[in-house]
Amino acid sequence: MALQNNSSQSRWSSRWLFVLAAAGSAVGLGNIWKFPYIAGENGGGAFVLIYLVCIALVGIPIMISEVLMGREGRSSPIHTMRILAKKAGRSQRWALLGWLGVITGFLILSYYAVIAGWALNYVWLTASGTFDGASGDFVSQAFSDLQADPLQMIAYQTVFMVLTVWIVGRGVTAGLEKAIQWFMPALFILLIVLLIYSFNSGGFAQGWAFMFDLKWDAVGPEAWLIAMGQAFFTLSLGMGTMMAYGAYVPEDAKLSTTVVTIALLDTMVAIAAGLAIFPIVFANGLEVSQGPGLTFVTLPLAFGQLPFGSFFGAVFFILISFAAITSAISLTEPALAYLTEEYNAKRQRVAISLGVVCWLMGLGTVFSFNIWSDFFVVGELNFFGFVDYLSQNIMLPLGGMLITIFAVWLLPKEMVDRQLGITSPAMSWAWRIVAGILAPLGVLAIFIFTVWPLIQSLFNL
Repeated sequence: MALQNNSSQSRWSSRWLFVLAAAGSAVGLGNIWKFPYIAGENGGGAFVLIYLVCIALVGIPIMISEVLMGREGRSSPIHTMRILAKKAGRSQRWALLGWLGVITGFLILSYYAVIAGWALNYVWLTASGTFDGASGDFVSQAFSDLQADPLQMIAYQTVFMVLTVWIVGRGVTAGLEKAIQWFMPALFILLIVLLIYSFNSGGFAQGWAFMFDLKWDAVGPEAWLIAMGQAFFTLSLGMGTMMAYGAYVPEDAKLSTTVVTIALLDTMVAIAAGLAIFPIVFANGLEVSQGPGLTFVTLPLAFGQLPFGSFFGAVFFILISFAAITSAISLTEPALAYLTEEYNAKRQRVAISLGVVCWLMGLGTVFSFNIWSDFFVVGELNFFGFVDYLSQNIMLPLGGMLITIFAVWLLPKEMVDRQLGITSPAMSWAWRIVAGILAPLGVLAIFIFTVWPLIQSLFNL
């Protein structure tokens, strides 16, 4: 177990660097690209409130479970599960849960890099004035042309993966910390700049009202499932990331307050992204319920019609790219930590190897939009749709549910109380009820209601 020693000797330099690292993992395309458009599709303010409830009751307890297990195990997610299972007198088969997280994160990264490549491409397109005064048809065609060109998509995918591999290959202090020290403050600054721009766009009052007015007639029962799934994805739960980062957390860091801080930062970025995007949409008389095209079709059109739109459009896509890189780093870390520990391999070589494998898997996503567009893996799901569905709707909820069950009910109570700084029976039981009962039930609801429709379609039920 030479690798465990590597993990145990590595620490975040401070609690706040861990907070920034974990926030960087959480803050990504899910906040800036996905949250605004799903909020737009599900009624705005009422959906935002539902999302906040899901973060508090499901997301935070599961994140605490992952981080405390990581700090107790002081190793990669796979080795951590082996260590904790042994300490708790449980079967070593629980190590499969670590494997599940590592594989899930890797699958997500394979297509995440492709979508992040789109953002990198749009930095250039907006900065060069491509969309200045452009029509809706022109902007839509530009996005279609990008998706239809596999070589162009591969080029930007490659750039993104090279950046990710270079950063994670440098290690915790030289790579992760330094990247976080630059990327996260830059991300927050860019978001503030975009918010100021949005405030002066002429549609801020409408955007504010849309984000915070509670119109319950605009949301349906499915909004709860969508909100919970978004909370799960945006906090990087169920993929071993927080367990891997938790291995580097200093002993004196208070886990509960640290995790709550991370969740608050993540949520603030998501809401700020909505406040930055929706006023621009309203100011230009555009439709808020544009779906995924809100970012890559609607907003370039809006920026193209506004003063200094090229500059601020480029700022927006730089923001997305920064957020994507911080998340990609965290998606790589669990697999990298395991392989360096297990085989006592050099971090840089492992990072390059993982990057190559992930890049090759990502080609399936690239081709799903062009030469493989008529190829379906299951039902109506092409390669990209299948990997996305499998990882986010099945593997993530399953992993998160099992992690919190293991942490609450299978680990020694004294171990958990010590990691969380719990000193009273009442606090201990409150933790067990929220994390051990409410959170798993919430995740189980997502699992059932997202998987069942697929089963029905496959077997004509």
